[in-house]
Amino acid sequence: MRKPLLILASLTFLAPGILLGCSENGVQTETQAGAPAAQETQTQAQGGEGTLQLVANGEDFVRQGFVTKDGWQIDFEHVYVTLDDVTAYQTDPPFDPDKSGELKATEKLTLLDEPKTVDLAAGDGDAAPITVTSQPAPMGTYNALSWNLVEANQGSVEGSTILLEGTAEKEGRIINFTISFDKPLEYTCGQYVGEERKGILKNTDQTEIETTFHFDHIFGDANAPEDDALNQDAIGFEPFAALAQEGTLKADRAMLKQELPSEDYQKLEEAIAGLGHVGEGHCRIEGATAQGSEPPSPE
Repeated sequence: MRKPLLILASLTFLAPGILLGCSENGVQTETQAGAPAAQETQTQAQGGEGTLQLVANGEDFVRQGFVTKDGWQIDFEHVYVTLDDVTAYQTDPPFDPDKSGELKATEKLTLLDEPKTVDLAAGDGDAAPITVTSQPAPMGTYNALSWNLVEANQGSVEGSTILLEGTAEKEGRIINFTISFDKPLEYTCGQYVGEERKGILKNTDQTEIETTFHFDHIFGDANAPEDDALNQDAIGFEPFAALAQEGTLKADRAMLKQELPSEDYQKLEEAIAGLGHVGEGHCRIEGATAQGSEPPSPE
């Protein structure tokens, strides 16, 4: 991203409760997820009700385009994600996804209880994050968030949890691509981490709570050093380009599993699983999507 933000852990290779997160240069850190001081993230229940607005953010990589780690200029026409079962929490003590402990909510609010598909690439390059829904909410600090990525149930994105459409260009070669993924994902996240705080609801105000998606973890970033963990773990675009025919690539997860080298496919699975963040704040993968594997080695 222009603000290098995003990560991933394996769809099929992650143990339950695997932590996902990244720092400004894409490196996992111990401090990002739980970075806000405990005093600042304690529930601030004050009585009364305001409005909690759920937004989805694909950041500059999605809205403005970028150059991958292997030199492909990517411009997205559409980046569809389908959200479901989104719940915001006030927790005490503050929830720390770095640890395996239970989320202990003093207040929780369901923001979305049925699938909703949003296009993260909608709007111009400077567009605000996409508003998903707004709900009346009790006062306080919403310092944890859980959500699922599920298969869309209608339209051109039906059957996909994530669908990427756009063009890739390198040295005069242009590829029109449609890449879809159908693996459900379940995230539990801590406090939003970013340039400004989100989730703090005072008086009768409105505040945002954000689901963030770091797509540079799939393709890498030419602006980051080659040996940066972000680029070491990303697949890039070259393996996708190798599958294109006559300037077109249309691929789903089954096709990619069959056609990509196994090492590249494993990197892709891990990148897709780790898309979910709250700004730069950490998330962990839950449930069936996290079973059957060892966690990735620490950086």
